[in-house]
Amino acid sequence: MQWWTLFQKELIENMRNVKWIWVPLIMILIAIMDPLTNYYLPQIIEATGGMPEGAKIQLPDYQPSDVVMMSLGQFNTIGVLIIALISMGTIAGERKNGVSELILVKPVSYLNYITAKWASFVLLTLVSFSMGMLASWYYINLLFGELSLVALLHILFFYGLWLMLVVSLSIFYNTLFKTPGLVAFLTISTIVLMGAVTTVFSHILEWSPSRITNYIQKMIVTGNVPSDLAGAAIVTLSTIVLLIAASVVAFRKKELAS
Repeated sequence: MQWWTLFQKELIENMRNVKWIWVPLIMILIAIMDPLTNYYLPQIIEATGGMPEGAKIQLPDYQPSDVVMMSLGQFNTIGVLIIALISMGTIAGERKNGVSELILVKPVSYLNYITAKWASFVLLTLVSFSMGMLASWYYINLLFGELSLVALLHILFFYGLWLMLVVSLSIFYNTLFKTPGLVAFLTISTIVLMGAVTTVFSHILEWSPSRITNYIQKMIVTGNVPSDLAGAAIVTLSTIVLLIAASVVAFRKKELAS
C-alpha cells in the first residue's frame, strides 16, 4: 500500500506538470519525422523553389526496415535527451528543496521511495515511446511497405529495455547529486561513453546494452531474434537491477549522513 501511494503521487505529479501530454507528443513527432520527410522530400523541395536547373536528386529506395531504424535513431539522440531532462529533478530537486526529508520523516521505505519514482518514469517513457513507434509503424506501412506487427512488438520490448536503462541511470545520479542539471549531464555523458567504449571494444563487449539498436536492425532484416540481442537484453536487465539497488543504497547513505 505504501509503494502504491507513492507511485500514485508520482503519476499525479507528472500529470500536473503536463508531462503525460507533451512527452508523448514529442515522442510521436520525432518518430514520424523521418518517415514523412523522406517520403515527401521531392514535394518539399518543389514547394520550396525546386532544384537548380540541371540538378537532379536521386532518392534511395527505402525499405521498411531502413525507415524504422531512422525512427530509432531519433530516439537514440533526442529521445534519450528528453528522458534525461524529464527525470533529472525527480529526486535531486526534492533533496535540494527539502521535500524528500518531509516524506522520509514518516516511516517510508527507501526502497519504496526509489522504485516508485523509477516505475512512474519508466511507465511514462514506455507509453510515450510505444505511441511514437505505433505512429511510425502506421506511416511506414502506409508509405513504404509492410512491417509486421510481430517485428514492432519485438522493437518495443528490446528497445524499451534500453530506455529503461536510461531512466535507471538518471535515477541513480539523482540519488548522488542535488543539482538536476548535473544529473542530466552525467546521464547523457554516461550513455555517450558507453557507446564509445562499446565501439572501441566491440569484439569483447558483444552483449553491451549500447549494441541493442544494431541487433534490432539485424532482427528486422532476418525475421529472427539474434542470440546476441537476447544476451544484450539480459545484460541490460541485470544492469537495471544493479542500478536500482545501488540507488537505494546511495540514497540511504546520503539521507542518513545528512
